[in-house]
Amino acid sequence: MRQIFALVALLLSVTAQAAETVTIYSYRQPFLIAPMLEKFTAETGIETEVVFAKKGLDERLKREGRLTPADVMLTTDISRLANLVAMDLVQPVESEILTKNLPAQYRDPSNNWFALTVRVRNVYSSKERVGKANLSYEDLAKPEFKGKICTRSGKNAYNIALVSSMIAHHGETKTIEWLQGVKANLARKPQGNDRAQIKAIAEGVCDYAIGNSYYFGKMLSDEKQRPFADQVEINFPNQADRGAHVNVSGAALTKYSKHPEAAIKLLEFLSAPIAQQMYAEANMEYPVNPMVKPSELVSSWGSFKSDDLPVHRLAEYHQDAVKLLDKVKFDL
Repeated sequence: MRQIFALVALLLSVTAQAAETVTIYSYRQPFLIAPMLEKFTAETGIETEVVFAKKGLDERLKREGRLTPADVMLTTDISRLANLVAMDLVQPVESEILTKNLPAQYRDPSNNWFALTVRVRNVYSSKERVGKANLSYEDLAKPEFKGKICTRSGKNAYNIALVSSMIAHHGETKTIEWLQGVKANLARKPQGNDRAQIKAIAEGVCDYAIGNSYYFGKMLSDEKQRPFADQVEINFPNQADRGAHVNVSGAALTKYSKHPEAAIKLLEFLSAPIAQQMYAEANMEYPVNPMVKPSELVSSWGSFKSDDLPVHRLAEYHQDAVKLLDKVKFDL
């Protein structure tokens, strides 16, 4: 009889779990996460619902308060993850699986968020006019680069994070000097997205450009954009010292999650090798889980040393970075 009760309890537990649905607010695009969520449901029986948006999800989560249906936030850039903490919209997660899968550099010290992918801020160079370039971010401020550099707005989140890393390593005074030097070396006013910088090199506007690596991979995989990417080399800066600057995408458990156990299972799944490999193949980002290798295309660019500055430190300098960009009128 005792065995029958145990079996019934187990079946009820499984049924209850299968009926659960984790609601996700996502800044990440459907093509990227949909296959992973399908795999997650197939493995766990837990369904998912996703609200996609390019902006405004933080404010929506705050407005909904305790009534929010959201269990998990998926987002890019360390500043957005830190903002969720600052707005008191997420809660810490204690998980041995997440701790095992994700290096401490890529976790919030209080476990309020967890990085799921790594993106590198590279320096591209013209194959024809420069070739491979062994340089540092600091080099971009030197006089010999005058009129040779392209970049998107300094106020873009990726560039703010890069400036934040410069402050973390060099302090504000030297970072201002660096920003002034880079600005003086620009071939044109900051404009466009990261792909536009690669295109500018191909069109001869500049010889060097700053951009995230996965955009390069996407262009190489796009028949229409490949002719531009084929004219560019991808370089990993600061390999002789601290390593290339990296940023992350990540996830967090919402403060008022109605299904925290199922939501944590999703976070753990996204940090595991299967999902990490899917991230790597679909968006050509670098896996955070050290057990997983980058995609074949990304691996072909070679290994590199990344800056070991904990990514949460970037958020600490976010406002200072914005202030310095304003001070030097970087975009004007």
